[in-house]
Amino acid sequence: EIPDNAEEIHSPKKAALYSTLLPGLGQAYNKKYWKIPIIYAGFGTIGYFIGWNNGYYNTMKVAYSDLTDGNPDTDSHLELLPPNWDLDDPSDYSEFKTALSKQQDYFRRNRDLLVIGMFAFYGLNIIDASVDAHLFDFDITEDLTFNWQPAMKSVDDQLVYGFNCS
Repeated sequence: EIPDNAEEIHSPKKAALYSTLLPGLGQAYNKKYWKIPIIYAGFGTIGYFIGWNNGYYNTMKVAYSDLTDGNPDTDSHLELLPPNWDLDDPSDYSEFKTALSKQQDYFRRNRDLLVIGMFAFYGLNIIDASVDAHLFDFDITEDLTFNWQPAMKSVDDQLVYGFNCS
């Protein structure tokens, strides 16, 4: 039990819970305010690239669908067709169809990896808050020197020579 006059103990559980509820709140609890913009910049950057990859994925998906549906009114794929390619040529048609499929897979894969990265970044935010809270009261003195001296100790009524480290 903590006496009434004792300082409140800095809680790693509380810091982790705060960062779980709202990213950056645990860092504020730990008084590491400079980390909050970094956290939100990270989430914003990852979110931007998720949207960017998802946009291209949808573009490639619609273009592939329009190319293969046989409907002449759906022609969004023509905007992506390289110059001097003729879709009436079976070789160009097959190559373009394969390229659209590969691009669709590429952007979907990148989007999905970025979503996983977003969850990992969220987890790192929680871990950072918890570790900072564990180290909140850690005492770091200005004197971090290593001092060793020759010393004599008495062991079983005999003098033993060695070193004293401090």
